Amino acid sequence: MYDLYPRLFEAQDLHLGPIDHDAHPAVESRWTHDAEFMQLLELKPISPLSPVMVQKQYKAIETEMFEQKDLFYFSILAREDDRLLGKAILEYVDWTTSNAYIRLGIGEAESRRKGYGTQALRLLLSYAFCELNLYRVTAVIPAYNTGALRLFQKFDFVEETRRPEALYRDGEFWDVIGFGLLKTEWRH
Repeated sequence: MYDLYPRLFEAQDLHLGPIDHDAHPAVESRWTHDAEFMQLLELKPISPLSPVMVQKQYKAIETEMFEQKDLFYFSILAREDDRLLGKAILEYVDWTTSNAYIRLGIGEAESRRKGYGTQALRLLLSYAFCELNLYRVTAVIPAYNTGALRLFQKFDFVEETRRPEALYRDGEFWDVIGFGLLKTEWRH
């Protein structure tokens, strides 16, 4: 299916690839109905999306990637069968300062805690620092997302900001933490 798309970014169990407009909308629509996943990935208000709505989002993403060139969106795909595992995103790329924000998520609950996030983050950082020649990446994570906090700390991201009780979820206020990593501090 992806023979024409070079697999430049492969890890042991996965690779980063393009959006598949036929297969991915139904899968990602299912993820948007999983409140736990959506609250781990998104800081903004969430709502379930139909496959058609996801397809429209994909078109908007590709338009921004092509026209604005400040967004790099990858599907996280299983190497064995190209099954959609999640998404890896560099966004708000500021070419003047060589900065970007980074996000990733593994969609299906049974696919989490299997090392996919680690492999995807390693590939995305390599892309950010080696291919795009960015100098700095930032991750913004709610304090309740302990898995993401551990993952980014494992890659030597440093806590730079903490907005106390800035996010209200499930009847509680949560801190929102900003982590940063400089290219000079990145260990390949």
